Amino acid sequence: MRLILLAAMMCGVAAGAHAADLSDLPILRGAVTDGMTTSQVNWQGFYVGGQGGYGSSDENFSGSNANMLAALLDHNVIQQMDVANWNLGLGKQSSRSSAYGGFAGYNWQWTDVVIGLEASYLHGSFGGMSQASKELVSGTALTDGFFHDVAVNSSAAIAISDMATLRARAAYAWGCFLPYAFAGVALGNADISRTVVVHDAVSNTINGPFTPLGTLTATQVQHNHLVYGYSGGLGVDVNLIGGLFMRAEWEYVRFTSAVDTSINTVRAGLGYKF
Repeated sequence: MRLILLAAMMCGVAAGAHAADLSDLPILRGAVTDGMTTSQVNWQGFYVGGQGGYGSSDENFSGSNANMLAALLDHNVIQQMDVANWNLGLGKQSSRSSAYGGFAGYNWQWTDVVIGLEASYLHGSFGGMSQASKELVSGTALTDGFFHDVAVNSSAAIAISDMATLRARAAYAWGCFLPYAFAGVALGNADISRTVVVHDAVSNTINGPFTPLGTLTATQVQHNHLVYGYSGGLGVDVNLIGGLFMRAEWEYVRFTSAVDTSINTVRAGLGYKF
């Protein structure tokens, strides 16, 4: 924040001095100076930079293992207990992580309006895990003539180590400031694991004793799995000197994979426009 205030003061001093110098020239007095734009920085061209930040990831695990459980119990007698639709309590989880990376892009400028394309990259440790279990005894004998005591253990986890966004930017140049908004597509590198374990026991009566019948297990592990989604956010670039500029930004990313994940990050960066 101090750096942004200092940059604003420098811009104000420079702009005031520049305006004073121009006002001394008779040819630039009157209508000509009235037509000057608010922007005095050339933002057009290629630029690169580095960034660091901090963010939170929110995972919604609800229903993430439902298809695995349904496939595991396909044509199994205990599916008469509607086990695949049990609410196992795999809910929402949140975590936080620092991150670092870089960005590169190109700007086109028309007077004070700036349009650009940019690629942004972050490396961090975003994700979480959830696990739950439920046990139920059938209220009546199933079609096999037995009462069943069914216990289900379910777990899911996601870890996103790298994410990149390709976004279109729209900005308005005001002195040395370039506030902007952006939207685009997001790609991520994720490790995803999901496990379902079903224990089944049977009895001739609802009160037991129950005899273990067997255990069914389904596991799916995906390493370096490509996840995709969309992103959007707001930011501001501040010209410091020459082509050097600093940046403050907020970005929202949502990945619609097997585990619905949303990531919010705030970042600070330093870049150079060629």
